[in-house]
Amino acid sequence: MSVLASRTEGAGDTGDVAAYMSRLGQAARAAAAHMRRAPSAAKNAALLAMATQLDQRRAEVLAANARDLERGRESGLEAALLDRLALDDARLDAMVEGLRQVTALPDPVGEIDGLRTRPSGIQVGQMRVPLGVIGIIYESRPNVTLEAASLCLKSGNAAILRGGSEARDSNAAIAACIAAGLAEAGLPEAAVQVVATTDRAAVGRLIAMPEYVDVIIPRGGKSLIERISREARVPVIKHLDGVCHVYVDATADPEKALAIAVNAKTQRYGTCNTMETLLVDAPVAETLLPRLAAAYAEHGVELRGCERTRALLPDCTAAEEADWGTEYLAPVLAIRVVDGIEAAIDHIERYGSHHTDAIVTEHYGLARRFLAEVDSSSVMVNASTRFADGFEYGLGAEIGISTDKLHARGPVGLEGLTTRKYVVLGDGQVRQ
Repeated sequence: MSVLASRTEGAGDTGDVAAYMSRLGQAARAAAAHMRRAPSAAKNAALLAMATQLDQRRAEVLAANARDLERGRESGLEAALLDRLALDDARLDAMVEGLRQVTALPDPVGEIDGLRTRPSGIQVGQMRVPLGVIGIIYESRPNVTLEAASLCLKSGNAAILRGGSEARDSNAAIAACIAAGLAEAGLPEAAVQVVATTDRAAVGRLIAMPEYVDVIIPRGGKSLIERISREARVPVIKHLDGVCHVYVDATADPEKALAIAVNAKTQRYGTCNTMETLLVDAPVAETLLPRLAAAYAEHGVELRGCERTRALLPDCTAAEEADWGTEYLAPVLAIRVVDGIEAAIDHIERYGSHHTDAIVTEHYGLARRFLAEVDSSSVMVNASTRFADGFEYGLGAEIGISTDKLHARGPVGLEGLTTRKYVVLGDGQVRQ
């Protein structure tokens, strides 16, 4: 089975799609057995070959992406989704660098830790092993195709990738780079398979094949992830929303607060780690909010505020209850003036999505309290929420950001794509 099957294969009725997906599953299960024993050198060789291929074929990839963008604009795709879909030289450079970073990371497979000697004389520890076959379902972002492939390969897994129809040409071009890298390294083509059919029945089959697929990772809009979570017969690593907050405490350095609050919202709008609600401690609201409003105005950000915010910013739109829990993915920001850290934490607990939240403060005790009490996958002190990203965390790339508490939480890199098994080392011991 080639890394990118014919686009027409399996595109008939649901029965045909089911058979097609079963073939992909069987091939992936066989490839996973090979990948479990693949040496680090072979995996690294494949990743570097993929990086070279992407660099050499960037004109082809960008041309394919331009076709996807044109179709997206013609079909009325939202601006945030077009931003996620778009590739340029800078994003391709980041993808190449991500591959090289993953190559440089230590291979987690086979690591044994926690060895301890028991009274019987046996040694008990845990070894990191691949999850097996990982199914990844995603929308818009074609870079996910490469990130998913790289992390699954380095962690010794096989992958079945199902991208959105809006990125079909981009994904096909990137898949060709993956196929070339696998072939050059002598790894099985089925180690990474990109689902060719755009029939939605393929997703339904992929999430209901526990005999072939060990884990599903959805990346996309809330409706997609809710559907996967509701219908999957395979364990799911997911997050639903990125309702992220920055809380500016009364002790915050004003310049730090200004820089962080502006960057967290405006550095990029269509990402899950973009700030959607700004919380400002009452004692500094009068001096800080006008400066922030001026900065946001330069970026064309619409502000929606509570009554106390609007008293200071008369041009601010009145926030409705729904605004506090909305992931805008757009140049829109909700602002609330609060009375201290307890009110800020209460707001985050009530309206947040347990993704990423930050405090700006010069008070060590309040920083420690925020870190301890805010129940999110990433909690930050004096830093932009936009750092909640596998690349920025040193993971090389990420498969997604999980807001679950089992099995992985936060940016999911190599270790998040492995599990552990117990290993016992003995010297002839028998149990008495």
